[in-house]
Amino acid sequence: MSLDDAQKQTVSNWIEEGLELSEIQGRLSSELGVSMTYMETRFLVDDLGLQIKDKEPEPEPEPEPQPEEPATQPVEQAQEEAPSPEATPAPGDQPAAGGGKVTIELDKITPPGAVVAGKVTFSDGKGAAWSLDQMGRLGLQTDEEGYKPSEEDVMEFQMELQAILQRGGV
Repeated sequence: MSLDDAQKQTVSNWIEEGLELSEIQGRLSSELGVSMTYMETRFLVDDLGLQIKDKEPEPEPEPEPQPEEPATQPVEQAQEEAPSPEATPAPGDQPAAGGGKVTIELDKITPPGAVVAGKVTFSDGKGAAWSLDQMGRLGLQTDEEGYKPSEEDVMEFQMELQAILQRGGV
């Protein structure tokens, strides 16, 4: 079924309002009397050259600023960017658990479904495999079943990973 220009403009306005595809499908039926499957609605949006807007995630509270520590990186990256002396934390800022720090390594071969993946070693010496998928979701699989890293280690891991990705570590 094809839509007239006024109906196409209405669909375009719904996209601008930030409606999701299922909501557009429902409105097509209820407001315009046009019954379409979800897939047909998807094709309609594509045919009109429109892009469904992603909902903005709720803002997360910003963690307290902490000095950056250099992450363990492949040789090529380590040579490109040497840590600055200012990046060394003060003695009181060292992680309490295990007295070490979190280190991240990037895998050379990315597993299916992931954009980037690697290994992490937490301050207590325990490790995990991590991956980041196309939707930006982080997966973490610990080496030891039931192990849960400390909150400080998780925060440091996320900050180090973000820093590596921003520097073009992907």
